[in-house]
Amino acid sequence: MNRFRFTFFSLIFFFTFSSAFSQENNQKILDDLFKTHGEVYFTFSIFDRSEIGTLTKIISLDNVKGSEVFAYANRTEFGRFLELGYQYTILPSPGSLLQESELNMGGQKRKPGSTVVWNFYPTYDQYVSYMVGFAASHPDICRLDTIGTSNQGRLILAVKISDSVNVNRAKPEFFYTSSIHGDETTGYICMMHLIDSILSGYGSVQRITNLVNNYQIYINPLANPDGTYHGGNSTVNGAQRYNANYIDLNRNFPDPKGGPHPDGYAWQVETKAFMHYDSIHHFVMSANFHGGAEVINYPWDTWSRFHPDDNWMQFVSREYVDTVHLYAPAGYLTDLDNGITNGYAWYSIEGGRQDYTTYFHYGREMTMEISAVKLIPANQLLSFWNYNRRSFLNYIEESNYGINGQVTDTLTGAPLRARVFITGHDADNSYEFSNANHGWYFRPIAQGNWDLTFTCIGYVTKTVHAVNVTNRHTTSLNVRMVPVNYGIVEVKSKSSLLLYPNPSKGNFNIQIPESSAGNYPFVIYDLTGNQVHSGTIYGVGGQTPVSLDFTFLPKGIYLIKLTGNRGVCQGKIIIQ
Repeated sequence: MNRFRFTFFSLIFFFTFSSAFSQENNQKILDDLFKTHGEVYFTFSIFDRSEIGTLTKIISLDNVKGSEVFAYANRTEFGRFLELGYQYTILPSPGSLLQESELNMGGQKRKPGSTVVWNFYPTYDQYVSYMVGFAASHPDICRLDTIGTSNQGRLILAVKISDSVNVNRAKPEFFYTSSIHGDETTGYICMMHLIDSILSGYGSVQRITNLVNNYQIYINPLANPDGTYHGGNSTVNGAQRYNANYIDLNRNFPDPKGGPHPDGYAWQVETKAFMHYDSIHHFVMSANFHGGAEVINYPWDTWSRFHPDDNWMQFVSREYVDTVHLYAPAGYLTDLDNGITNGYAWYSIEGGRQDYTTYFHYGREMTMEISAVKLIPANQLLSFWNYNRRSFLNYIEESNYGINGQVTDTLTGAPLRARVFITGHDADNSYEFSNANHGWYFRPIAQGNWDLTFTCIGYVTKTVHAVNVTNRHTTSLNVRMVPVNYGIVEVKSKSSLLLYPNPSKGNFNIQIPESSAGNYPFVIYDLTGNQVHSGTIYGVGGQTPVSLDFTFLPKGIYLIKLTGNRGVCQGKIIIQ
């Protein structure tokens, strides 16, 4: 009995001592690792891919190659990781691997006033100056937007490029954003180059001119300026993945599965700025640029199930990659399925802006990893631009393909905000909405025959069957919707359109609210908004009714619109 008690208490002492020793050892590791840096980059191995589901909630996964995982963590995240007992290797920070001479900061090799050759990294002040200069030099087609400011007060900027730059017209809104991870900078310079290329090509390059005239293009080259310029405004050396608070901004968005705060942190000021920018626009398509791999990643990242438009997403991703392969050296942009992947199939994350935009804003966003090296030498920037520049344009153009059209009120012609739902297809917020200001909708979708249902509060639901779509073409479909409670409605006139008997078998008397004789054109619509009959009524004036025979129309409810000198009158007729 005494020996049992001795053994029992010995075991308690052993486990208590081991736990205390482990905690003390972990604390020392954390103190050493985070003495001068707020984030670490590391690698480790997993035994089974099922472990990813736990790991992605603790640390910021960066890449998964077979059983090898690459990740980032701040002090709190790495402390939780240590408790899991993985063996790991700390890696050099990707943003600190180049010499200053390899960065060509500020473009020292360029002469003042010369044409910009994008083979350098601008200082932060240069970046702001270039963005301001784009808008100032091309005010008719370029506008500068301030999306917000970072934690350290740096500007988060975007340009809008369109021939209707100061108004929101019936053209698809498109958004490119880059470097939400501050040490992934290839997309940053490529987007600066793209802005410059579009502005300088307008009016002389037909494809560019068509884009500016038919799209509203928004480009944000630098989403995380505090991360990119962590080493100071004069250099990108020392760039880090996280923002100034050591939070991964691309895990900080509301998530369809993980809820409003999947990473456990409050929304950062940068996150809230982008959430607001998304809310005041409707980006039909968008993409965010990254580095560390070479693959086009499409939704979902958070769900194992596929997006309803998975076929279309694969087509667009493959189009991007196949075009790149024609102009790039062998082996470039060939990760995973020869350059494309479903996000969850690669590795799952929660809180990414791709799924946030796609789900909560009814958009279609993809994540474009365009360089295996995160911070590439400046002398390689032009090469990566040349590999991708045609695909940049292809991807923008896709936002105007599929099914486009305008939804309006049958009676007044006013634009409507209607839900555009593809019957038997849409789910997980994959449907579209027409714009309340101009009534236009833009629905990218894979080729095929589709049934579209239009719904709007206060209007009769309308379905259009077998709408044919061909890849990289636009199918136009305008829809007029009939109000549910239209009754006898006046548009411009103070008088009413009197019809009797109503209901009837098709014979009606119509009293025209005009005092003078004359011809009065009329149109009859069914409840789907289709015109079924039109003609002209001769009114003799005064209170004398006119008899009309509509017995040839099928039984149902119809709307008649009559145009007179004093305005337009509308009424309902019911044929029994």
